[in-house]
Amino acid sequence: MTRHVALAALMLAACSSQPQADATPTRTPEATPRTAARPPATAKTDAPVTPKPGVLKTFGDWQVGCDNGLMCTMASLLPDDGAGAGATLNLTRDPGPQGRYHAMSGEGVTDASGRTPAARFTVDGRDLGSDANALAAAMANGRALKVPGGTISLKGASAALRYIDAMQGRAGTVTATVATGAKPAVSVPPAPALPIVAVQRLTPYTAKLPASVVATMKRIGRCDLSEGMDSTPSVARTPDGRLLVIQPCSAGAYNVIGALFVVRGTDVRPAQVDAPAGFDATGADSQTPVHSVVNGDFDRNVLTSYAKGRGLGDCGVGQTFAWDGSRYRLVSQDEMSECRGNTDYIATWRATMRP
Repeated sequence: MTRHVALAALMLAACSSQPQADATPTRTPEATPRTAARPPATAKTDAPVTPKPGVLKTFGDWQVGCDNGLMCTMASLLPDDGAGAGATLNLTRDPGPQGRYHAMSGEGVTDASGRTPAARFTVDGRDLGSDANALAAAMANGRALKVPGGTISLKGASAALRYIDAMQGRAGTVTATVATGAKPAVSVPPAPALPIVAVQRLTPYTAKLPASVVATMKRIGRCDLSEGMDSTPSVARTPDGRLLVIQPCSAGAYNVIGALFVVRGTDVRPAQVDAPAGFDATGADSQTPVHSVVNGDFDRNVLTSYAKGRGLGDCGVGQTFAWDGSRYRLVSQDEMSECRGNTDYIATWRATMRP
């Protein structure tokens, strides 16, 4: 009998001391996807760092969040009443005194020929072209935003911009978008250094695992996959000959939970991970006493996990992990906790991978 993983039981418990933008109420998050382009990041030595992804906040029809490098993104949401076209927009600001905005349009931005038109933004009838900095300034007090593909609500946009000002240390400076002041740009703190993860190279492994090894993994993981579902493990080989295994273990709507193991010969051990996958702080499935991932797979040198909040893919958590020789290390996390039409997730954690 399949364990059905309820979305409410899979919420990611994120710890953060991030400040509130203003008195606008924060909505509790409900739940790999496309994400905004990431700027180059400075990195520090590979000291053990416990990942603490940023939290997401919702202001009206916008969700906003920042990663550990203080790159902040605000993502438009379709109105709660379902009104409006399917067009979405993500606005990302780089950290530091010279941090600029970058805009990325989402669904609904193709013309009659199926091509993506050049981005042009109009706020309250004023054509801003494709200038993302001008767009952000206009959104602060705007009411209606038009993008290729439709009209986007600006309800809550000013609060989201204010939140970014606060998170990046811009409040009271000339670089702020909403919380402006007289302090010079040099008073804005630089981008924090990103952790470095030493990555081992993985190679594909296509041979069939012994039945006894598979049986041991299923027993240790307390696997309970419905009859007829594919329980074939995914396997990659490390440089020292060990096998990293994703063993399908349980399933819920849209998601297959895979328990993580390290195998050498007949020796089977649960893999160690420095951060939980999926929505739950205890892991992808609290009923499986082994670290696990959701819809997991090996993609070259990384392990991917993509927990979908619903079938449309407009909410969930996308993650990548790298093997450092002893455990999996979180190298990226992108999230969307509001199931409201935007499939371009917000980055909440980044690390730099090095051989």
